[in-house]
Amino acid sequence: MPPKLNPQQLSAVKTIDHPLLVLAGAGSGKTRVITEKIAYLVQNGTPARHIAAVTFTNKAAREMKNRVSRLLDDKQSRGLTVSTFHSLGLDILRREHKALGYKSAITMFDEQDKISLLRQLVNHVKGCDEDAVDAYSHRIGQWKNAFISPEQALATADTPEAIAAAMLFQQFNRSLKAYNAVDFDDLIGLPVVLFQQHPAILEKWQNKIRYLLVDEYQDTNITQYQLVKALAGNLGRFTVVGDDDQSIYAWRGAQPENLSQLQKDFSRLQVIKLEQNYRSAGRILKVANQLIANNPHAFEKKLWSDLGFGDPLRVLSHKTEIAEAKQVVAEIVHHRFKTGGQYGDYAILYRGNHQSRLFERELRESNVPYFISGSTSFFAYAEIKDILAYLRLVVNRDDDAAFLRVINTPRREIGPSTLEKLGAYANERHISLFAASTEFGLQQRISEKSQHRLSKFCDWLNQTASKIESGDSFAAIEKMVDEIHYPQWLNENSKTQAAAERKLKNVYELIEWLQRIAGNEQGEEKTLSEVIAKVMLLDILDRNQEQEAGDQVSLMTLHAAKGLEFPHVFLIGMEENLLPHQNSIETDNIEEERRLAYVGITRAQKTLTFSYCTHRKRYGEMAECEPSRFLAELPEEDLEWPNKKQLPPEEIKQRGKASLAALKSMLK
Repeated sequence: MPPKLNPQQLSAVKTIDHPLLVLAGAGSGKTRVITEKIAYLVQNGTPARHIAAVTFTNKAAREMKNRVSRLLDDKQSRGLTVSTFHSLGLDILRREHKALGYKSAITMFDEQDKISLLRQLVNHVKGCDEDAVDAYSHRIGQWKNAFISPEQALATADTPEAIAAAMLFQQFNRSLKAYNAVDFDDLIGLPVVLFQQHPAILEKWQNKIRYLLVDEYQDTNITQYQLVKALAGNLGRFTVVGDDDQSIYAWRGAQPENLSQLQKDFSRLQVIKLEQNYRSAGRILKVANQLIANNPHAFEKKLWSDLGFGDPLRVLSHKTEIAEAKQVVAEIVHHRFKTGGQYGDYAILYRGNHQSRLFERELRESNVPYFISGSTSFFAYAEIKDILAYLRLVVNRDDDAAFLRVINTPRREIGPSTLEKLGAYANERHISLFAASTEFGLQQRISEKSQHRLSKFCDWLNQTASKIESGDSFAAIEKMVDEIHYPQWLNENSKTQAAAERKLKNVYELIEWLQRIAGNEQGEEKTLSEVIAKVMLLDILDRNQEQEAGDQVSLMTLHAAKGLEFPHVFLIGMEENLLPHQNSIETDNIEEERRLAYVGITRAQKTLTFSYCTHRKRYGEMAECEPSRFLAELPEEDLEWPNKKQLPPEEIKQRGKASLAALKSMLK
């Protein structure tokens, strides 16, 4: 990035008296504009504590914080909010819980908790199909993202299936409230409801956040837009930065239309376009511009760069997907040997995770180190979920999802029929499982033995909670792990001793990490319930753990590649039914697929290679494949099709030498 801002970037930084939309093309330095603008606002009299910058991932928020810390000293940046949308929502809910009728220790439900609650409810709602729980979960998420309440969903339901789903939605929300819990989508929806119902609270937050900056604005859904609009107020004290050409999350409710909606809602809106790209060679941008021009646009823009024109883009065709994997890996080995580059300079991008398997096999066989983005998150391990569930129950006894997870982990001989009766009793009484466990009325439903075991568990939990809350919390948590005989449980339930040790190490790593979060950088001690809420949110946002790839070839989906860049990119599986995806062809949603291909192309800095197969195995049968329509939309004069012509003898000889040298170095 150049030391000086270009004229458009500078104008975007200095425009503070109008609502502002910055249309920032791929690689045009948008994060820099946001961070420079924060510094500019502070230096021109807006205290940092009145500024909030929101984005979508913890990684982006961290990157932004780091950059701001280079521009402002600690005193200047004190109180600045740089967070994800969902962290901001959680912060609002924690401070204003009383107005919405919640108790203080609000529990966060993740997707698994949501699914297990829906499983319990599905049998109690007439017309629901217990095999469709995942579909119900998705549908409820869509309703919440579109800011539709259960009552509205019920009023517009026009089929028995839709009525059943809306009634389940109503039950689900009621149960969440009873458990003093919220799900991921509520973190945006409930603050919007709060602001609509309590103008005085909205005014308080508008006074707190006097300038709002929003990153990746094209990914906002209807509810997120409502939140931005509420906080920005009539004056529209905001800058939103986005790129309609990189809106690839429609399935998550993202609305690129929110860009043009701003013009309708804020008549004083200014629009500034950032079109200079600091990432890619000119030819890559020319190809990207021509592809995306096939989509309709509310705002026209064309990327350009002064990094030179660059090599033609190559298109490789292969007879089968096995041949595709072999050739692409051979190309990487050859190119790296020829240029003396690093493995970390190469990325293989694809539409769906299943496409990585053959490439993994080929890379392993060629001894090429690789890194798959989106591999298992630390939070997805069973042992981490177990201990977090215990801690969630310590801070909120009404957390039924946590109760169900830990009641028999390790085993306490409380069988499924006891739990079923407990659940039915708790539902009738509209109380949590924990509260129901010690009620006199339950004794009429379950055996004395089961009642004794439940009471014993509840007494133990109350004692443990008071130890954790009154003394050295983290020493008490470590003691709790021993008291439940968790190390023995891991030994009994792991395939090997080494696996059990690794799992236990993860548990202690979690406790150590929670301790670090509790004593944060401002020196304010966080309560355990605040720490747990923060961790639950990190978990949901960082399902794809952000490890660094290091010197390894990166393999990832096009969705995961957004925001990244690599010197050399291989975009594989450029076929009809893969990219564009079959679903999008059937539902006529080609525009979003074209944006995905555009995101893939604009990840490349120096070279870009497309590849497709003429035949691919589908459902065990060899099927013929058509090259992607997107290849036909690219400028012919900028493409090279090496497979269509025989390589010259000299080139074959050179490749043979390179492969031989690579083999020798491997044998060393």
